[in-house]
Amino acid sequence: MVVHRAPLTDHGDCSQHETYVCWSRMQTEAGQTLDTIVRRKEYERQAGDGLFFWGVGNAPATAISALARLSIPVPVIFSVMKSRPKAIDTLPSRTVVWRKYIDQFGKERTLPASALVTSRGDSASGPKVKHYALVCRSEKPLCLQRGEPFDPRAFRNVGKVGGPVGASQVTALLRQVDRPSANTDYEVNLSAWLTGGYWVRLTDPVEIPPSVNAEIATFSGSPDDWLQLTRHVKHHASSQPHTLETMLQLF
Repeated sequence: MVVHRAPLTDHGDCSQHETYVCWSRMQTEAGQTLDTIVRRKEYERQAGDGLFFWGVGNAPATAISALARLSIPVPVIFSVMKSRPKAIDTLPSRTVVWRKYIDQFGKERTLPASALVTSRGDSASGPKVKHYALVCRSEKPLCLQRGEPFDPRAFRNVGKVGGPVGASQVTALLRQVDRPSANTDYEVNLSAWLTGGYWVRLTDPVEIPPSVNAEIATFSGSPDDWLQLTRHVKHHASSQPHTLETMLQLF
C-alpha cells in the first residue's frame, strides 16, 4: 500500500504536499472475532459494489472533513492490535446496530442498504451514544494479509501539534515524516481507500438481541442474501422498544 501525496490549501491543520494515511488498529468487537468481522465486511463490500463501513471508536481528525469534501485520495491501513481484546468487546452486555451517519457536509443520512455496523451497547459511563465509521472502498476482496510491514514511527498525527501516534489511539489520520523501517511490530493486514465522508459519526443506535448478532456472525450466502440479512437486522431493531439513548435523541 503506497500512501498518497497531494497538495492541500486553506484546510486549517493540513499543509501543502503532505503524504497522508489513515491507520486503524483492529481487534475483536461487539462479540465477534476479527476473522468474523473481516469475513462479513467482505460480504458487505460485495453487496455494496466495493463500499463498506468499518466501525471505530474514536472521533475523526479535524482535517478529515476538508479532505473528504475535496476528494483527496487517502489510503486506509488496518493492522491487528498487539494487545488481547478486552472482555467488554469479547462479551458485551448489549450490542447495538447503527442506522444513520453524518456526512462530510453535516447532513444526517441513512446508511446504505448493504452497510451493517454494530458495536457494544455500553461504555464505561453508561449507554453508548457515540460511535464512528471509516467509509471505505476496495476493488479487491477483503482478507487478512501477512508480511508487509507498517512502521507508525515514520508518521505523525495531522494537526498543529503533530505528535507521534499515542498508545491509546486506535484510529488516526497521519502524515509521513520519515522513511519507514521494516523493523516494526505492525503489518498492513488489510487496506482500502477512504471514500464519501471518509470518517463519519454514526447516529441512531438500536439494540439487537444476541440471537440476531449470532445470525450476523454466522452468515454465509450471496450479496442478495446479505442485503436480505441487513434489512432483517435493521427492521428487527426498529421494531424493538426504543432504548434510553434513542429516546433521548428524539427530543
